[in-house]
Amino acid sequence: MARSKAKIYGCCALLLLLCVGAIVCIFLFAKPKCQSDAFARAAVAADSGECSAIGRDILQKGGSAVDGAIAALLCTSLINPQSMGIGGGSIFTVMDKSGKVKIISSRETAPKTVKRDLLTSCPKTGQLMSGSQWIGVPGEIRGYEMAHKLYGKLPWATLFQSAIQMARTGFPIPQIQGRYISLIDTNETQPLRKLYSDTNGNLLKTGDIVKFEKLADTLEMIANHGADAFYSGRIAEDLIRDIQQAGGTLTLQDLASYKVKVTDPWVVTLGEYQMYIPPPPAGGILLSLILNIMKGYHLNSASLKGDAKTLLYHYYVEAFKFANGLKKHIRDPEFSSEKAKDDFASYIQSLISSNKTHDPQYYNITPHLDSMGTTHVSVLAEDGSAVSVTSTINNIFGSKVWSPSTGIILNDELSDFCRRADSIFPGEQPPSSMAPAVLKSESKTLVIGSSGGGMITTGIASALMNHLWFGKSLKDAIAAPVVFVDSQNALKFEDNFDQSVTEGLINLGHKHETAGKFYNVVNAVEKDGSCIHAVSDARKLGKAAGY
Repeated sequence: MARSKAKIYGCCALLLLLCVGAIVCIFLFAKPKCQSDAFARAAVAADSGECSAIGRDILQKGGSAVDGAIAALLCTSLINPQSMGIGGGSIFTVMDKSGKVKIISSRETAPKTVKRDLLTSCPKTGQLMSGSQWIGVPGEIRGYEMAHKLYGKLPWATLFQSAIQMARTGFPIPQIQGRYISLIDTNETQPLRKLYSDTNGNLLKTGDIVKFEKLADTLEMIANHGADAFYSGRIAEDLIRDIQQAGGTLTLQDLASYKVKVTDPWVVTLGEYQMYIPPPPAGGILLSLILNIMKGYHLNSASLKGDAKTLLYHYYVEAFKFANGLKKHIRDPEFSSEKAKDDFASYIQSLISSNKTHDPQYYNITPHLDSMGTTHVSVLAEDGSAVSVTSTINNIFGSKVWSPSTGIILNDELSDFCRRADSIFPGEQPPSSMAPAVLKSESKTLVIGSSGGGMITTGIASALMNHLWFGKSLKDAIAAPVVFVDSQNALKFEDNFDQSVTEGLINLGHKHETAGKFYNVVNAVEKDGSCIHAVSDARKLGKAAGY
């Protein structure tokens, strides 16, 4: 009797194992296969392969999405110091693993003693600006501190170690950084020139070894003693002394009183997605306007065929012309009584003619300056949390003021008020095109953002349209040539842009000009089912990393 029961139990166990095995096999073979360039667990898309890899390594050590983003940003401040650094500011869009989203804005602010007549010094043309008078109070490190406090997992100091080592031991100047070194070869940038000169006084070039030893000391102090080490004490004293010797107006009180803003995001519906973006004075409002206008045309892959493609881009550039007309009204809500309307995209769409364009007055254009700096990092962690963060010192090498005591390159953020404001209030954040975004549906997460100053909105809008509505892969959507509508409402076409569309737009009356360089650089990470795709824009020779 006992043997019979044992046989029955044995057969049942065997059947159970066979069933489990069959289920596992069905799951494995039925599971959709990811492409060879996809990742299974997490990914980081920064401006460079080195910085993406550093962010990825932090994730593999158990770090959060915010931890990975901070480490990647600190690396980028060395690889692309012409674009960002701890002398600037940033905006984080953070989604935790439950799907809750917060905005952490540590954009630079106007100092308490900002010159009342500063805006009379704004250039009349689109020339690059430099000088200590344009320096805003840096918020970058306070932003990292707040993001880490709310979402960090690894110790604060751990996030700084790779950047400290790189800065101290040196590395070959990458191609992108090397491209801009010649811009500092002027009398007014002598301290910065010394940073980039060899022992014979010759400017360094691509491939030469560069060291940021003073910055390494500063980063080490912040790593060991926290963000307060930047905003008070010796670093603060040295930094303010160097700024004031260069003619700037920042004070120790400006640094000590700096505060980060933590807010809820603006939420925009795009088909199956909810898109989370930062509120004004960030550029999310302009991005949402463009996408909501274009959404009204019910675009799909057929929109890219024949005459329909020319009409599509006509609507697209018209939308950007209206967005240019609204830029002057995008101000820090704490210092402005103007309130942005929730949604008037349909009204703007009704003003767009299908067979012609209009004079600048029709769009209420006030010509403004187009900036061109910034960097962006997109991160998606194993637990589903995500970070989209854009950081900047504004124009190339910011104000071009370098603090020799601390190794910090200072921003020129106050120039963003030029032609977009009549006055500046102490503590006010300048308007910005920065729009780090997270898009979420039931089964997909897309983390995306762009650098490139005034081209940020162009980069993100183009990538999202090509990916979400025209069915292009994330890589192809980001690589697609763009048309940029500048502050004068002139169209500038990237190389390889469809020539027939270019001619069609010109025939409709659009003014066009030749662009020197395109600075739109989109970095994105997307999870679709079990596959994660990460793309760092080839325009900045970027490379994503994941595992």
